[in-house]
Amino acid sequence: MEGVDYLADERKKAQFDLDAMKIVWAGSRHTFEISDRISKLVASDPAFRKDDRTMLPRKELFKNTLRKATYAWQRIIELHLSEEEAAKLRFYVDEPAFTDLHWGMFVPAIKGQGTDEQQQKWLPLAYKMQIIGCYAQTELGHGSNVQGLETTATFDPKTDEFIIHSPTLTSSKWWPGGLGKVSTHGVVYARLITDGKDHGVHGFIVQLRNLEDHTPLPGITLGDIGTKFGNGAYNTMDNGLLRFDNVRIPRDQMLMRVSQVTREGKYKQSNVPRQLVYGTMVYVRQSIVADASCALSRAVCIATRYSAVRRQFGSHNGGPETQVIDYKTQQSRLFPLLASAYAFRFVGEWLKWLYTDVTQRLQANDFSTLPEVHACTAGLKSLTTSVTADGIEECRKLCGGHGYLCSSGLPELFAVYVPACTYEGDNIVLLLQVARFLMKTASQLGTGKQPVGTIAYMGRIEHLMQCRSDVQNAEDWLKPSVVLEVFEARAARMSVACAQHLSKFTNPEEGFAELSADLVEAAVAHCQLIVVSKFIEKLQQDIPGKGVKKQLEVLCGIYYLFILHKYQGDFIATSCISPKQASLANDQLRALYSQVRPNAIALVDAFNYTDHFLGSILGRYDGNVYPKLYDAAWKDPLNESDIPDGYHEYIRPLLKQQLRAARL
Repeated sequence: MEGVDYLADERKKAQFDLDAMKIVWAGSRHTFEISDRISKLVASDPAFRKDDRTMLPRKELFKNTLRKATYAWQRIIELHLSEEEAAKLRFYVDEPAFTDLHWGMFVPAIKGQGTDEQQQKWLPLAYKMQIIGCYAQTELGHGSNVQGLETTATFDPKTDEFIIHSPTLTSSKWWPGGLGKVSTHGVVYARLITDGKDHGVHGFIVQLRNLEDHTPLPGITLGDIGTKFGNGAYNTMDNGLLRFDNVRIPRDQMLMRVSQVTREGKYKQSNVPRQLVYGTMVYVRQSIVADASCALSRAVCIATRYSAVRRQFGSHNGGPETQVIDYKTQQSRLFPLLASAYAFRFVGEWLKWLYTDVTQRLQANDFSTLPEVHACTAGLKSLTTSVTADGIEECRKLCGGHGYLCSSGLPELFAVYVPACTYEGDNIVLLLQVARFLMKTASQLGTGKQPVGTIAYMGRIEHLMQCRSDVQNAEDWLKPSVVLEVFEARAARMSVACAQHLSKFTNPEEGFAELSADLVEAAVAHCQLIVVSKFIEKLQQDIPGKGVKKQLEVLCGIYYLFILHKYQGDFIATSCISPKQASLANDQLRALYSQVRPNAIALVDAFNYTDHFLGSILGRYDGNVYPKLYDAAWKDPLNESDIPDGYHEYIRPLLKQQLRAARL
């Protein structure tokens, strides 16, 4: 039935102020109001329809994305939207497009690495979209190892030009979004060579296509790399390949904020510190963490609503069957993901603050926090994207067989999200970078150099190596100080153990390679500690709204107790807790699941996602799932006729054949 809210009874159970929780989730009333207004604007515009996306052939799908992206830009201009509002509009359109890389990578690269003159020349064109840019770094043969890129940029002093060249097949640029069919320009990363000397990888602004007819410029080979995982998903994006055959560009198209090549061909560093380029990287990675909370919360919203709608087994005397969400097995899989979505949201907020802080420090030539910030953002990018990718798939399973339908929204959400585990740094490679930082920190303990920021706990290493948890009953696990000390002790002891093992190797790199799996585990422990500590810090703030803080405390408890339960081998093996204390933690975790249950629907309502944005029949706000699934089935192109294409050629001859016994 239309207009019936099948989840209304669930919403009446909420024990907190929903409007206040929506603001907490958004980060501020200002952000909430913008998000609410823009999401409804997109949802109400039929031009942004997306329910047919998974049924379109690739070429039609891509063309439809071009239409939407162009229409979105038109609306941004017509409505005079601010930069923040425009970003929200692109977000709620919810379709990977060339604009993502233009605004998310091309523009920030020029802002971060271009000189004032270069910014004055290129940014106005980019802001008006009179040029469309991409970020051409990854190559067919190299992704994570940026220093191993093979594309060359050789300076020719005779003509005052750089010659951009792809010397090998593996030096072909491969994967940049927007490159395949749309971008007119790219920030291209290549090995800078002057007078026969290789100065490493630098960025260059290169025009790729003719601005009149869009054809590739001479010496440039361009194309799309092909269909990717999923039906619609990232196939709306023209991830591209690019090869250069001795393409010449003016010298002033090298991004020269940090390094410069003079007219005479001399390479020199500017007075701007090279470390400033890390500001852009921190910005991108904090954005990825924020995206993780959005993607995971979408999947959790779908799975939670459907778990309340779906009933299976448990019927007594002809009464209704049991709601799936009431089964403890469902709660133990779903509620930790709900808690993780909130945890990632709050650590993402903190990362925004960290980006502002490190940017201000860099501009003041203060590089003291940079190694810690680099390790922190790398680790959190890895942790949150891995958990989110796995969490989306778990939510699909939590929806049973119907979760496998494209109309559930979950297969496409997974296909769109999962590349986050590899782009902007492969997740395992990033964790190994964190581990190097931890090992360096461990090696400096006792030298008088005090660890700072997220690594400050290592300054209390003697205490953390000796302390034992004094948890006596399940409720003790609700004390933040108890929890933090246990997580700090586990992280510190795992790092120290790795450092001790490493010290036994005469060749440190050989040791690092041999112990890499252990080092990754130590890095994960450190990153989980960061998320737990930031969630607890959030609870220490003034949080308005009836019952809001209480619910956040419950979610925080579920987040850290689930980790403690899942990784109890680490906690027990490092003697941070006893098996009995681990059992008490699990008892408390079950108790917290029961406290979340009445509030589950309201907690996902707090995300404030429209049905259009969720793109899921299973996750509909009104819970009217089954009639909509039935209606959607008939919209599939296969159901346009009762007799399928191919019947007369294949099925009828098969049915009408005269069967004879075959002699094998």
